[in-house]
Amino acid sequence: MLKNYLSITKPGIIFGNLISVAAGFFLAAKTESASISLLLATLAGVGFVIASGCVVNNIFDRDIDVKMQRTQNRALANGAVNVDYAFIYALVLLFSGTALLFQLANPLSAVMVLLGYIFYVFFYTMWYKRTSVYGTLVGSISGAVPPLVGYLAVTNYISLEAILLFAMFCLWQMPHSYAIAMFRMQDYKDADIPVLPVKEGIEKAHRHMKAYVVAFSVIALALFLFGQTGYEYLAVTAFVCYMWTRATFRKVDNDNYVQWSKSVFKISLLVVMSLSGILGVELLTLTI
Repeated sequence: MLKNYLSITKPGIIFGNLISVAAGFFLAAKTESASISLLLATLAGVGFVIASGCVVNNIFDRDIDVKMQRTQNRALANGAVNVDYAFIYALVLLFSGTALLFQLANPLSAVMVLLGYIFYVFFYTMWYKRTSVYGTLVGSISGAVPPLVGYLAVTNYISLEAILLFAMFCLWQMPHSYAIAMFRMQDYKDADIPVLPVKEGIEKAHRHMKAYVVAFSVIALALFLFGQTGYEYLAVTAFVCYMWTRATFRKVDNDNYVQWSKSVFKISLLVVMSLSGILGVELLTLTI
């Protein structure tokens, strides 16, 4: 039973988002005072709120989850977890996470995480995901909130650096999500989810992905020019952006799109882990 309740929080998604939270936190901590306890509180608070959003997503999507091969065995889709209990569980997680950020970080970070939650639950899950090809774009807004919350937990104010960080992760979400939609194309067709590769075709999705990767690279490098990152960040960012751009600009067609999209997806994960890692390394070098 505990395993089922853990599974509906989507631990993989939580872990991926916490990497971006750490990136925002490390970036802000280069110029503002921070502590390990604040980092842990921020990670826990954001993690609980993301878990709550994932539970609500599982509740609302259980009718389409049964149509998709990769989701048909989810605990809410197959009835292993009671819907009413899951909803209470989601509320407890939401209130716990928000309270942690409010009490141990600052009110601004708590408000920001709630705004991200609203975009994910109401605008993405309950509205645009099922009705519009722009659902991915709406979802990217909520997906870019965790690193911003990590940043605000330290600074308690919004700066140009914070805006660049938010824009960078918004742009990252798009090709990352389209890549997933491509190698899971049949699942999205079965569930009638109108993602761009399904509705408009692989060629158009490819053009969009190339534009987003280029835009991401520009913003990521602009963070070096207008933020507090160092030359280590510049070198690592330039390298991973080159890798992602090179992979994304490769020719794709109906014969190779699955293999191609998996490659783009894997490199997108490497990009996030690399950026977070190098920001952490730069912070450590400042404190030693």
